Amino acid sequence: MYSKFDFGTEDGQRIVYVREVSVSDLPEDVQQQVDGAETLYAVHSADGERLALVKERNLAFALARQNDYDPVTVH
Repeated sequence: MYSKFDFGTEDGQRIVYVREVSVSDLPEDVQQQVDGAETLYAVHSADGERLALVKERNLAFALARQNDYDPVTVH
């Protein structure tokens, strides 16, 4: 029941996931660089690696597309 499954990429798509992140959940050194924001948006690779943190959701999607990724939202 707990088997690993390789989701791979469908039709050669390079998918990244965009999700809202509370600044209070980030490391303290990152919190000090945020300049008063309470939430940021993280862009994650399919294997869960955080690739970027940005202030706006639209910026996260634009950043992903500019780097030839297909962004999807994670709830």
